Amino acid sequence: MQHEKVEKNIGLMGLLIFIVISFGGLAEIVPLFFMKDTTEPLKGMKPHSALALEGRDIYIREGCNNCHSQMIRPFRAETERYGHYSVAGEHVWEHPFLWGSKRTGPDLARVGGRYSDEWHRVHLLNPRDVVPESNMPAFTWLEDAVLDGELTGKKMEALRMVGVPYTDEDIANAKQAVVGKTELDAVVFYLQTLGLALKDKQ
Repeated sequence: MQHEKVEKNIGLMGLLIFIVISFGGLAEIVPLFFMKDTTEPLKGMKPHSALALEGRDIYIREGCNNCHSQMIRPFRAETERYGHYSVAGEHVWEHPFLWGSKRTGPDLARVGGRYSDEWHRVHLLNPRDVVPESNMPAFTWLEDAVLDGELTGKKMEALRMVGVPYTDEDIANAKQAVVGKTELDAVVFYLQTLGLALKDKQ
């Protein structure tokens, strides 16, 4: 029988499994490239400002995304705690994506506006001042590190090359928008932007 030939030939069986999985994967993935919900930003959404962009880079540099996801799954337990589930249109300009599934700390996808700027500042400088049971490290050096904005415009230019709609004016004013701000200012500003694009549509 034909299936016996396949079952007894591990190389042939591996090849056929690969072909089946490839076709199945293509059937699932390719349509996503042509769906507006996954390729177009939410209506009225704007890319990160210069200060938010710097804050996001510091957030990544310090490994915040290793403990905090930014992806709320469409389950009741998640939406009741964190808010509306994440949608692709919020993240089409994110490079790299910060979705993830690791949660040593809570998800931050909808943290924007949930706490005051001062709360975030205290939390970053000494988390246990506001959350006594927290095991998050303190990021005290962020308060002393001052941004010079030398690379901010170049970052925007690079992101524009991959589809983020920064204007020439955004790029020209980038340095002025961040110079003299501390890294702490930038991270707090970035955190306060998270989830607002979808909140504004609800």
